[in-house]
Amino acid sequence: MMNNRKQAQNKPLVSFILTCYNLPLAMVRECLDSILNLSMRPAEREIILVDDGSETSIINDLHGYSHQLVYVRQRNQGPGVARNTGLMLATGEYIQFVDADDCLVSAGYEHCLDIIRYEHPDMVLFKPADNMQVAAVFKMPEATDGTTYMRHHNLRTPVWGYAFSRRILGNLLFTPGLLNEDEEFTPLLMLRAEKIYDTDIPAYFYRKRNVSISHDTARRSTLKRLNDAEQIIIGLSNKIDSLPRREQQAMRRRVAQLTMDYVLLTVKLTRSANQLDARLKRLEQLGLYPLPKENYTTKYALFSRLSRHGFVRKLCAAVLRGR
Repeated sequence: MMNNRKQAQNKPLVSFILTCYNLPLAMVRECLDSILNLSMRPAEREIILVDDGSETSIINDLHGYSHQLVYVRQRNQGPGVARNTGLMLATGEYIQFVDADDCLVSAGYEHCLDIIRYEHPDMVLFKPADNMQVAAVFKMPEATDGTTYMRHHNLRTPVWGYAFSRRILGNLLFTPGLLNEDEEFTPLLMLRAEKIYDTDIPAYFYRKRNVSISHDTARRSTLKRLNDAEQIIIGLSNKIDSLPRREQQAMRRRVAQLTMDYVLLTVKLTRSANQLDARLKRLEQLGLYPLPKENYTTKYALFSRLSRHGFVRKLCAAVLRGR
């Protein structure tokens, strides 16, 4: 591990935790530049680059950057473990996760920094941008708490989609080895937040990847993705009874929506009536299916109604037989 960070008397304002695995050097440089170009003094930022076991270490090729970041190289264990490493090293007041093949959009992220500096929130949510040249029209939103937000909104769970105060993290970490680990981490973090600003600011340039774990269609990866999604649903559901009443309502909504998405994903990825039936039976045994009768969204209300009358299983089976 190489640590080039100079100790500052005061904590950095934001710790940027970057994770990479076998990425082109040009992408990593562009990502670093997008952070270094922000209106932040060196003492205000901390950049932690976690190399998750790339075939070749890139630190020797990052001339001009190494003195401005903490570089950690570890064996390949997946993005969750890499982010945990970054969290353990971070000293900033706020945390921002960045995939090292993406970039921050300066015009948008500057507004998020203004909210952090002047409002001292627990979380600032923002949206992805289609390109780096987006002109951000800033409108200050009303603050809300995480429980209220989860009770009335569908979550945008990618962890790069928000900055959060390290003080609300507590002992929360990513579960090692999970695919789509953000689906577990984000709702648990949000329930701890008392002051959230949900903005429409396009502040993060997300590169759509043709090759990634989540888009691997091999049978083993497909089953891994579905099994992990089921594990997240069950894990979040098991936490409901230990939560205060308002938080229970928020988490029930999240679990119900994840369950709906999981059923649809099973059909999409497996194209198997047997797989669908086996997974629905497990959900039924746990009391997670049929879905609760709620009007969370129009799509959810329709899906839950169909699930209670057995139509989802019949309709999906018919579609799969006729494929």
